[in-house]
Amino acid sequence: MSQLRVYAIDGIVPVVDPTAFVHPSAVLIGDVIVGPDCYVGPCASLRGDFGRLILERGANLQDTCVMHGFPGTDTVVEEDGHIGHGAVLHGCRIGRNALIGMNAVIMDNAVIGESAIVAASAFVKAGAEIPSRSLAAGMPARVVRELTDEEIAWKGEGTRTYQELTRRCLASLVECEPLAAVETDRPRIEMPEVVPLVALKQR
Repeated sequence: MSQLRVYAIDGIVPVVDPTAFVHPSAVLIGDVIVGPDCYVGPCASLRGDFGRLILERGANLQDTCVMHGFPGTDTVVEEDGHIGHGAVLHGCRIGRNALIGMNAVIMDNAVIGESAIVAASAFVKAGAEIPSRSLAAGMPARVVRELTDEEIAWKGEGTRTYQELTRRCLASLVECEPLAAVETDRPRIEMPEVVPLVALKQR
């Protein structure tokens, strides 16, 4: 597999726990700390050239996400935090077991409570506080309602799927050349236990 794209600045070197997976196309600069069992997806940018960036145990930061912050700040994703594709985190704190939807933006000094969900494409303004176990949506984001136990359980299952993906990547992800044609009886990646929330609610 290609070498990780990790850069020191001012003598400060990123830290990646050996049990974490960071995709080789992701970029880590400076004061970045990736904790145990974390997943960092392709083309994510963790630019710790001003403030400190922390992913705590079991957190995931998916494809094309951006983490950054002002000098003297910590941008933190707490344990089991789940950051969807394309989200931007700037000088904020994402609480334990919280989910940030795809393309959402979380601004400076915002705090997302434990087991809260921020909807896709939401904009959480600077200094906002989203309470624990709540759903926030909109531009700017506002609390819509309290989450159900079923929704929080679904979120937890999704995060465990990414923790398993970390282990799968460490065990089997390899750079390779593409095939020229589709094989006969091409296998599929089978994950029948993973179900979108909308499908779960229709059962």
